[in-house]
Amino acid sequence: MRLKAHPFIILIVLTTVLSVSFAANAARLKDVADIEGVRSNQLIGYGLVIGLNKTGDGNSVRFTRNSITNMLENMGVTVDAKDVKSGNAASVMVTAELPPFARQGSAIGATVSSLGDAKSLQGGTLIMTPLKGPDGKIYAVAQGAVSLGGFSAESGGDSVTKNHPTVGLVPNGAIVEREIPFHFNDQEQITLNMRSADFSTIGYAADAINLELGGRLAVPVDSRTITVNIPEEYKGNLVAMMARIENVEIRTDMSAKVVLNERTGTVVMGQNVRISTIAISHGNLHVKIRTTPAVSQPGAFSPGQTVSTQQSSVQATEENRRLFVVESGGTIGELVQALNAVGVTPRDLISILQSIKSAGALHAKLEII
Repeated sequence: MRLKAHPFIILIVLTTVLSVSFAANAARLKDVADIEGVRSNQLIGYGLVIGLNKTGDGNSVRFTRNSITNMLENMGVTVDAKDVKSGNAASVMVTAELPPFARQGSAIGATVSSLGDAKSLQGGTLIMTPLKGPDGKIYAVAQGAVSLGGFSAESGGDSVTKNHPTVGLVPNGAIVEREIPFHFNDQEQITLNMRSADFSTIGYAADAINLELGGRLAVPVDSRTITVNIPEEYKGNLVAMMARIENVEIRTDMSAKVVLNERTGTVVMGQNVRISTIAISHGNLHVKIRTTPAVSQPGAFSPGQTVSTQQSSVQATEENRRLFVVESGGTIGELVQALNAVGVTPRDLISILQSIKSAGALHAKLEII
């Protein structure tokens, strides 16, 4: 007897399969897109770290001595640069990131990095350092104790170092003094920039936003950009609209890509990589040269001399690898399974993938980093 599936049951199965497939490639809008204008800004400044225990810059670092001299003169202390010893101080570059919507008085973290030949910044204190933006204006001022994730110690010619002692942090040590003007709620339109350019993903994102807002408000501009017109009910209250749509789940897609790191032997491949029918054979030639020291000693009472000689042996072996076939339309999982069956290493896999790409059988972008 032949059984017929009920149409309603088939619909439930298809819906379940599509839901699982969508969930596997779904991501929140906030995790794959940025709002144009809502960004951080880099700050940089030159400063001095003082209070070091003879681990600061040497006397040969003249700009550190000059900086100490200039600082003291600004405080009304006259000193000759030749009399300044910089062993307890170090010149550093101070960097920080000004987050979006930072207000005057907000505290942000700063990173200090040695600029001279200081051995360690452990136990030091960063003195007041103005931090400037690309426009040359001061946006924050940093000062405070330097925190290291390591240490360096030396005694009797022996030394021990943990982590990197010439770079440290000043947690919440920079105070914002100037705000970057940006009136977020006054916009009539916002622009969303996807972090990865893809026409399919941008289309899915626009559809998801329109479904959530109930209108044709989101318009894809290109493979990375979406413009969203502000509905009347959200004008002047754009924060509420973004809080609503940033958690919308969208289907993500990406082009097929294989990333190779020849330095570490790392291979990363996406699920969309496809391979045409191809036959692969991979074997290695091993050449082993062994040198053994030997001593040649003459017979008793002979006029000869004892000499040291080298005995060398050369051995060459070639692995016998069989040819195997990967059928057209094969997935990356099938390829990896086939390659694992013949025992290839990650570095062998890199060579094989490059050869497959050269043969035109790898339908993916090959990126070497």
